Amino acid sequence: MADKLEPIVSFFLDHTSFDKKSLLISLASITFNPVAWNIVARNEYHNKTITRIFNKNPYNGCYFLAFLIFSFGILRDSLYHQALADQPSVPILPEPYATYIPIALFALGQLFVVTSTWALGITGTFLGDYFGILMDYRVTGFPFNVLNDPMYVGSTLCFLATALWYEKPAGLLITLYVWIVYVIALRFEGPFTAMIYDKRANQAAKKSS
Repeated sequence: MADKLEPIVSFFLDHTSFDKKSLLISLASITFNPVAWNIVARNEYHNKTITRIFNKNPYNGCYFLAFLIFSFGILRDSLYHQALADQPSVPILPEPYATYIPIALFALGQLFVVTSTWALGITGTFLGDYFGILMDYRVTGFPFNVLNDPMYVGSTLCFLATALWYEKPAGLLITLYVWIVYVIALRFEGPFTAMIYDKRANQAAKKSS
């Protein structure tokens, strides 16, 4: 196994500039987004900090948080592109796959992200549950009938597609890091969201009894 992995490890070591500050800044921004929003959302659930700022209007608070998340997402993507620009390029896929595969992956990733947002709505997408804005029922249509977490999968596919398009091995490493961060974030986000809906179900059951 070690003999098989050695060429792969050597490939990435030879074609990644780990000393570039832009690489570290990109990784930091990728880490910041899900960690920060989970902390902010949990605080909102317990203390209603943002809701109180917006005169106890949870919808305005959620829209404000959505604006922040979207804006920082754009910044994260910009920093990712800057990191790639500072990294060595090397052919990863042969033509025409070097063109077709990144386009297909990016299109698929965007499809998952856009349709997830459409299905959930703004409040469902941007942590409205933590503001007390709960959905009446679980979304089971596309893309949630294909993937449990299509938003995160779609975002990861876009990172991967960009790395392949610009032929940046460092971008593949960043993409792997993105997925690891998302998996960790989901371990905190998923159970907490489930708890919120379970609590509502229990309260409804007590009222009906």
